[in-house]
Amino acid sequence: MTEERIFTQMIRIYYEDTDFSGVVYHAAYLKFFERGRTEALRDCGVHHHEMLKRPEPLVFAVRKMTTEWVSPARIDDLLQVRTRFLSVKGARMFLDQEIWREETCLARASVEAVCLTTAGRPRRLPRDLTALFIDGN
Repeated sequence: MTEERIFTQMIRIYYEDTDFSGVVYHAAYLKFFERGRTEALRDCGVHHHEMLKRPEPLVFAVRKMTTEWVSPARIDDLLQVRTRFLSVKGARMFLDQEIWREETCLARASVEAVCLTTAGRPRRLPRDLTALFIDGN
C-alpha cells in the first residue's frame, strides 16, 4: 500500500454494552471491531452480499485475533474504531484495529481474516477485491 489509509467507524456505548458497573464488557469490543472491519470493507466498495453473488460465492471469517484492552469505555461514550488493512497473503488478510475515545486509545486488535467458499474452504482473495482495500484502486 503506497499511502496508509485508516478507516473509521463511530460507535456509541449503550447500556446493553456494559456490565453491572457501567463499564463496557470485554466481549462487546469484539462486536465493535467487527463493525469497524465491515464498514472499512464497505468504504472500499467490498460488500458481503455482493461477495455471495460471485460465480464462486465467498465470505470472510476471522481466523485469529490478538486483543489488548488499555483503558475502559463507559456508558454514553462515543468511540471511534480505526481499521488499517496491512497485507494479503493467499487466502489471508491482515489488519490492525484500535478503538479510541477522543485522544485515548482504549483497545487494540491484530486480526487475521480468511477468505472462504460458502462450503468453508479457503480461497485466495480475488485480485479485484484485494485491489479495493489494499491498493486503494
